[in-house]
Amino acid sequence: MTTPNETVKLGLSGPIAIPFQHSAITPLLAILGLLLGLFAVIITPKEEEPQIDVTFADVFIPYPGATPTEVENQVTLPAERIISEIKGIDTLYSFSQPDGALIIAIFDVGVPRDEAVVNLYNQLYSNSDKFNHAAGIGEPLIKPRGIDDVPIVGLTLWSQDPNITAEQLTLVASGLETELKRIPGTREIYSQGGHEMVLNVRIDPVKMNSFGVTFNDISATLQDNNQMSTVGSMTQFNQEIKLQAGQFLRSLDDVNNLLIKVNQPESVSEKSPFPRAVYLSDIADVSLKSDIPKQHVWHVTDKGTYPAITIAIGKQAGQNAVDIANAVLAKIDAVDNVLIPDNVNVAISRNYGKTAGDKSNTLIFKLIFATSAVVLLVFFTMGFRESAVVGVAIIITLAITLFASWAWGFTLNRISLFALIFSIGILVDDAIVVVENIHRHMAMSNKPISELIPHAVDEVGGPTILATFTVIAALLPMAFVSGLMGPYMSPIPINASMGMIISLLIAFIMTPWLSRILLKPHKKSHSSNNIATDTGIPVEEDNRLTRLFTRIMSPFLLGEHAPKARKGLALGIILLIAFAIALPVMQAVVLKMLPFDNKSEFQVMVDMPEGTPVEQTQRVLQDLSQYLTSVEEIEHLQLYAGTHAPMNFNGLVRHYFLRSSQELGEIQVNLVDKKHRDRDSHTIASSVREPLQQIGLRYQANIKIVEVPPGPPVWSPIVAEVYAPNTELREQAANDLLQRFRDTQYVVDMDIYLPAQQQKWQVIIDRNKASLMGVSYASIVDAISTAVDGKDVSYLHQTQLAHPTPIRLQLNEAAKVDLKQVLLLRLPTQSGETVALTELVKVQQQVINAPIIHKNMVPMIMVIADMAGPTGSPLYGMFDMVSQINQQNEQGDTSYPIQQNLVNQPDGLTDVSILWDGEWKITYETFRDMGIAYAVGMIAIYLLVVGQFKSYIVPLIIMAPIPLTIIGVMPGHALLGAQFTAPSMIGMIALAGIIVRNSILLVDFINQQIAAGVPLEQAVIHSGAVRAKPIMLTALAAIIGALFIIDDPIFNGLAISLIFGIFISTILTLVVIPVLYFSVMKHKHL
Repeated sequence: MTTPNETVKLGLSGPIAIPFQHSAITPLLAILGLLLGLFAVIITPKEEEPQIDVTFADVFIPYPGATPTEVENQVTLPAERIISEIKGIDTLYSFSQPDGALIIAIFDVGVPRDEAVVNLYNQLYSNSDKFNHAAGIGEPLIKPRGIDDVPIVGLTLWSQDPNITAEQLTLVASGLETELKRIPGTREIYSQGGHEMVLNVRIDPVKMNSFGVTFNDISATLQDNNQMSTVGSMTQFNQEIKLQAGQFLRSLDDVNNLLIKVNQPESVSEKSPFPRAVYLSDIADVSLKSDIPKQHVWHVTDKGTYPAITIAIGKQAGQNAVDIANAVLAKIDAVDNVLIPDNVNVAISRNYGKTAGDKSNTLIFKLIFATSAVVLLVFFTMGFRESAVVGVAIIITLAITLFASWAWGFTLNRISLFALIFSIGILVDDAIVVVENIHRHMAMSNKPISELIPHAVDEVGGPTILATFTVIAALLPMAFVSGLMGPYMSPIPINASMGMIISLLIAFIMTPWLSRILLKPHKKSHSSNNIATDTGIPVEEDNRLTRLFTRIMSPFLLGEHAPKARKGLALGIILLIAFAIALPVMQAVVLKMLPFDNKSEFQVMVDMPEGTPVEQTQRVLQDLSQYLTSVEEIEHLQLYAGTHAPMNFNGLVRHYFLRSSQELGEIQVNLVDKKHRDRDSHTIASSVREPLQQIGLRYQANIKIVEVPPGPPVWSPIVAEVYAPNTELREQAANDLLQRFRDTQYVVDMDIYLPAQQQKWQVIIDRNKASLMGVSYASIVDAISTAVDGKDVSYLHQTQLAHPTPIRLQLNEAAKVDLKQVLLLRLPTQSGETVALTELVKVQQQVINAPIIHKNMVPMIMVIADMAGPTGSPLYGMFDMVSQINQQNEQGDTSYPIQQNLVNQPDGLTDVSILWDGEWKITYETFRDMGIAYAVGMIAIYLLVVGQFKSYIVPLIIMAPIPLTIIGVMPGHALLGAQFTAPSMIGMIALAGIIVRNSILLVDFINQQIAAGVPLEQAVIHSGAVRAKPIMLTALAAIIGALFIIDDPIFNGLAISLIFGIFISTILTLVVIPVLYFSVMKHKHL
């Protein structure tokens, strides 16, 4: 046994402390660390959520006139085969519909957008020969989209002045778009709901026929008379003069006064009242205003409903959302009463910059408070000077960690900041352990502090290094979780791991220097019986903790009843673990991917029956809004009929930006600030679902409530993909499943990707007759299209506008409502006469074929839903239906057996199959990967401990308390009524490293005592007595850090896991590890 006067050989950490405790460079390093942290805080972009690098690409391939089956065979399948060859494709969805195909390519998370888009373009265009363009298949239009396409600011222009029309608001919005685009860092800026100004030429078909005028005559006249160009130059008086010829159509009168045709005298009968000249005004109503809109946007407050237009502003990748949003609002203030008339109001319908700023500021304050609380903990347990050392160490550690986070590429968002708050208790461990040991050594020795520090640091250095890397080994594998959740949560394991390494270096470099400067020698403690350690530092035996641990541990170590007591302890722990595991099985603890967040918005999606005109959709939206304005927590609404609201990340994944049909509507619900309401957004959204759906029933509208998801979004919370060998069976199975959704308790917002049958009129052209008369097939189609849908034949040039105004040729509204009148139009024949369309065509009533949907080239139909009720977790509703279907299969209560798949996509070649997707898929993948990460972490911890202790048994003893964490975690969730979520699992994984750290400190001290000649029983007792203080301090520090995130709706599960897991497992570890070590090693030390 060594004595205090003997020289003890130092390990790795002591020699590090020796030079730095006296070095003048040490404070400079501290100042540099603080400056790096300040730099990171200033320059790191602030965002509300992590920016997940995932690319979606929408490929539109037109095939005019083709049926869905033709499109599927000739367009979709070849395109799918081509695109599927690209490396990095995760999923392919395709929609084969009349007139073309839409293919959605979803790339793997992490594939750079530029790489994905270039590869997609190259693959499609290099295989263009695989499509029969001669048959009418058009070139693909590729629209890549990603997280940077989501607007961060939404501005809604509206006015209470009834004289302000949607057309005027559109002009204001157009001017604002140009001005806002001048703000550096902005990305795409666009308006939603604008009414395009058009010079409408509405033809009276009766007058047109009577004058012998055709669409071709009008179109040619408008185009011929709307040209101007520089034709050359002339030299006159020794000066070159440019020469221009022609002029543009610039006004309504210019168009009205166009001469369309002159009837020759010989073609005019004596009784004919027709004039010889035919002007456009003779046969058409020409007006300069918006066309009859197919989309409407309204702004709704408790005062009324007003026409509106929404401007969406995006930001470039890597830009600070707070700065961009503030710049946008500052610009709006600057142009008020300049570009924005005084009777036009601007409502902020989205400001992700504000929410990002508020969240980051709140979390930074929490970070400061958590740090302060930990420093106070050290102050009350060790003293002011010790707390100052720990406080400075924490601040420098956090500063350098913030810089490392910026260097890694993370932004300041809720996840990265939560990672730091969550890490406070872990990052402070190294400093606390080192300072506490220096403090203890000073209390027991009169040596100069500069001599004590290296030995004190070295005594705990080995286990501290090992413990640090065990925590990293537990956390870091989580960075490799796949899917959207991996990069979403990656700041937690990466920032925490970087912080742990930095805190270890600070503990060995900065803490010794600070301790030498700030700590003062203590009065040497007296003891009746001092036991020397291998470092020569005496350990007090006769103190309160020693007596306490002697009373606690003796029954398990000494006497004839000790073996029975140890067995009783083991049995009690096993029963507690079994009880904890039973809680989620009995649904006392609900399992969910992520809990509901308290957002500032939600959406109401309205799906009217196919074929519903936009006016009826608008009427339903306004009825729904009347109810919503009665809800006191709602600030204002925007109604979108026939179009969509500016998309969020959820809308990007679900492709809400494609909702542009007249029967589709959307309500953007903006809530008052969460500080001014008692109910959270989920409670509000749930409370309005039933009243809104009751209103929707009156109109046969399908009403769905869509909340902003707390994490990465999915297509729908519950998704069932139905596969079958043929279309009829697939549709039957999908409709049957939809009915099962309706019959399952708490399953809400059901829908099916199978539109109801819709009628169409098919105009059949008599090819032979048209050919004999010299009327081309294309001219017949073009005439009907122009008459009904309109055709932009030229443009009105107005210098004050940003864009030329289309001159749109079409029939007047009275004629367009009756197909018979449309078919009275006359076309010129090769003989110079005209022929009515009725002589060349006939009309048949047919059914529009439903789109054909593929996933990864396999036909399927999606049935989707959400989950309400007490759990709110889609998993319970899904597994309830899984159980029902299994029972139905067993009883043979169906005309077709159903094969259910939870993971792998079926081929759909034989039986009816269902693949369950939605939140289940992301939950399964996340928890599977976290489980694998947990296992990898355990293996890494075991190998690290084996390397340190040179034993295969001791690491098992050290890791034995890991299961004890569940005794605290599950009952903690049950006690607080919290759901067990992915953050809860992260907390459990982190607990493994934290608890192993405590075990290492205990076992290492036992080994030191035994090496110093102390009997095993006393060494076991002394380990708890001596190491209880640093273990309890680090545990309390972690608990304090977790307390500051327990009020967050997303991360309260992580906080609960840490608080209850650390509390229970730390208490048990102080008893279980010494007792287990004694039980295993007692025979070795006899």
